[in-house]
Amino acid sequence: MQAFSLAQFVGAAARAAQLPPEEGPEVAFAGRSNVGKSSAINALAGRRRLAFTSKTPGRTQTINFYALGQGSLLVDLPGYGYARVSRELRSQWEALVGAYLRSRTTLAAVVIVMDARHPLTALDEQLLDWLGGRRVLVLLSKCDKLPRREQAAALKATRLRLATRAPEARVQLFSSITRHGVDEARALLETWLQGAEIKGPR
Repeated sequence: MQAFSLAQFVGAAARAAQLPPEEGPEVAFAGRSNVGKSSAINALAGRRRLAFTSKTPGRTQTINFYALGQGSLLVDLPGYGYARVSRELRSQWEALVGAYLRSRTTLAAVVIVMDARHPLTALDEQLLDWLGGRRVLVLLSKCDKLPRREQAAALKATRLRLATRAPEARVQLFSSITRHGVDEARALLETWLQGAEIKGPR
């Protein structure tokens, strides 16, 4: 299964009522605004502009859905925190993402993209608590901006902090620039999609 190479945009939802029917397994990508989430998606798919990247925080304002073949979906969630948008619009985003994460029985896994230089912010920790035991992969993005010793230290520190909050979460270094960790993350996510049992939150 080479799902990510087959990714095709199929639609977007700005309101909970616009979410597509729950069918095959889904892997959702979440992360703080401007943390490199769209770049991570593009790297995993082997595309330059599958997910639109921008230096402007909050560019993604809808939940975007991409078909991966065999009925599975990649779901790009709006970034959280620090977006230069109105409080009203930010509240709408939070309500939309909350409705998706709480209700989606087809959600097989969530990828949380964090900046390797500033992992596990308060908002990241809130999201982990909110996920209620769902399968999680943490990508420590932009690791190419750190010396190798600091990369290892960031990875170790993040794993230690997650040991009590989300002990089953997988954590790895990731760079869309050098492609560090891209193949490893793709293989793991495709394995999870193949073996997904759709039961909702555990």
